[in-house]
Amino acid sequence: MSETQPNEPKVLIPEVRIQERIQELGREITKEYAGKEVVAICVLKSSFIFYSDLLRQIDLPVSCEFLGVSSYGDRRVSSGEVKVTLDINEPLEGKHVLIVEDIVDSGLTLAYLQNNLRGRKPASLKTCALLMKPESMKMEVLVDYVGFKIGSEFVIGYGMDYAGKYRGLPFIGYFEPGH
Repeated sequence: MSETQPNEPKVLIPEVRIQERIQELGREITKEYAGKEVVAICVLKSSFIFYSDLLRQIDLPVSCEFLGVSSYGDRRVSSGEVKVTLDINEPLEGKHVLIVEDIVDSGLTLAYLQNNLRGRKPASLKTCALLMKPESMKMEVLVDYVGFKIGSEFVIGYGMDYAGKYRGLPFIGYFEPGH
């Protein structure tokens, strides 16, 4: 990959479509968890914008927790090794837990998180991902709520980065191959 990127990424999913889908996901989650309190875990760093927008669409009492993991570093492909950079603060035993992920690519990070969190004995454990790349999956994982299924393109924007940049884009974009 060339070290230089073009100035403007291409739009894969426009901002308005992202917001519409998040409203739909919020309604689905609200219906599913009616009458229950939920602990929503934001998988940092890239999920923070999606997490924030999603929580505002869930009409339930929600406790917020943050879990930092890394498997990409400054690369475009997951290393396959998951490193926990920040653990949650509260016990999860007996609680309804919702993992909020930006993207499920290989499935390795999510499988690690699901196994780790299941060991903390929650009453239930579900996952909501903004994006899923079915063609890139190396491990079968259950994702209960999926915003969009996409191809194998490397995406940026809406919290997702390349080498720490482009997180602030209001849409999900990509660079043309060869850039």
